Amino acid sequence: MFPNDAETATEGKHPVDETLPPLKMLTSGLQHVAAMYAGVVAPPMIVGPAVGLGAQDTAFLMGASLFTAGIATLLQTLGFWKVGARLPFVNGVSFAGVTPMVAIGRDRGADGITVIFGAIIVASVLGFVLTPYFSKLVRFFPPVVTGTVITLIGVSLLPVAFRWSQGGNATASDYGSMKNISMAALTLVVVLALRKLLRGFLQQIAILLGLVVGTVVAVPLGMAHFDAIKNADVVGFPTPFHFGAPQFEIAAIVSMCVVMLVCMTESTADMLALGRIVDRPADERVIEGGLRADTLGSAVSPLFNGFMCSAFAQNIGLVAMTKVRSRFVVAAGGGILILLGLCPVAASVIALVPLPVLGGAGIVLFGSVAASGIQTLATAALEKGENALIVAAALGIGLIPIAAPEFYHAFPKDALVVLDSGISTGCIVAIVLNLAFNHLGKKESSVTSAAATAGSEAVALH
Repeated sequence: MFPNDAETATEGKHPVDETLPPLKMLTSGLQHVAAMYAGVVAPPMIVGPAVGLGAQDTAFLMGASLFTAGIATLLQTLGFWKVGARLPFVNGVSFAGVTPMVAIGRDRGADGITVIFGAIIVASVLGFVLTPYFSKLVRFFPPVVTGTVITLIGVSLLPVAFRWSQGGNATASDYGSMKNISMAALTLVVVLALRKLLRGFLQQIAILLGLVVGTVVAVPLGMAHFDAIKNADVVGFPTPFHFGAPQFEIAAIVSMCVVMLVCMTESTADMLALGRIVDRPADERVIEGGLRADTLGSAVSPLFNGFMCSAFAQNIGLVAMTKVRSRFVVAAGGGILILLGLCPVAASVIALVPLPVLGGAGIVLFGSVAASGIQTLATAALEKGENALIVAAALGIGLIPIAAPEFYHAFPKDALVVLDSGISTGCIVAIVLNLAFNHLGKKESSVTSAAATAGSEAVALH
């Protein structure tokens, strides 16, 4: 058990199922919201203008995305029936769908957004049906695979933190300025100092405190803007089918089905990572429930004008760093997201946090995910067989979109849905090579024994 869990744990109850005092629940949940906020609103900020929506409709999409992310997060954390991983698992709008959604909606006029919503609904329903079969692939995710993918998740997220640190908008005149990077550096130093100097609960919310300190410093420097608060409504509900009834087109549906498979692959890897971090390994049942929550949340999301939902890896880094493992803390974050979706003014308050401040904190968050992956690889017996080769090839190929973003520029756009995601390509390579080197040509008993050994190693990690 982690040290801080001992303060709140009830005899015989796993820390994942613990409830914290109300204030701790609220502030820890708010910290999760702060960590994911920019990631939730960024896709609608990109897709809205790209498909011809004005500023008001784009703002409406942002509120709807917060609202539906909250619903999806509650499905994951609290669950019902066989839906939900029941882990501290945050869901939000998937970046994997941004490029294909822009391609689908562009040049269609007012129908563009409704065609996107129709494709998401169909792809999500099909994903829900496939979930029991997809979850059985967990036996092909031993530590050599999961460790590689978890490391890639962290490394793939770091460029996002770097872009935030530079200002977020590459076309802005101050992008990458000394002012922006200094603010990110200040936030990073504050977070590290708070983690070192504080104890107990205050140490757990060091990220949130760092964001507050960074924002307070940014206000007199003119880096925090209040325009969003001035123009925001106090109450606003994401009216169902605000843009009209969804439309269904085969090409768009096929494209979003590919995105759904990518999201399911990434969510599986994220659940395995989170399971190890919270000391409750994600088995087939947990993954099946988590994928059901993903796909159901994604199917419901377009009804309220939201997009496809999947796991937010940055929040896994927050769990790893704070060591607060209660799923009810994340559920509280889901409730906050719903309230933000219903109260644009409240949502705009969090939007006050400048991206450079968020970037400084993000370096620690995302780096924690990569560190967790390295820790997992330490149990993968890299000295045996070709395991080291599996890791080398998967990491190398998974890093291509990060190290050489234009590497696949000549490939078909549909293929870029997978190829531009280092997490997806690295995961596929790791799975295929693990099958080739550690499964094919071996007797079933050997495979079963190897899987059992991998499982025991995973448990032994903690």
